[in-house]
Amino acid sequence: MPTFLTVKQFTENQPAFTPGGLRAWIFNEHTNGLAKSGAIVRIGRKVLIDNAKFFAWIEAQNQGAK
Repeated sequence: MPTFLTVKQFTENQPAFTPGGLRAWIFNEHTNGLAKSGAIVRIGRKVLIDNAKFFAWIEAQNQGAK
């Protein structure tokens, strides 16, 4: 079962990520691949982050650095 967190909950649990930075990624999700990863779920106006899919997306971003 996936773990969903709000932006605030996510950044409180993961201090390496700032709310502003995370919101910028979410705002640009269609150009940075975050939407395609399925890590962002919207229910009405609420934005939720699938923890496992988000970190899989982060790892995929790191692959370009090798």
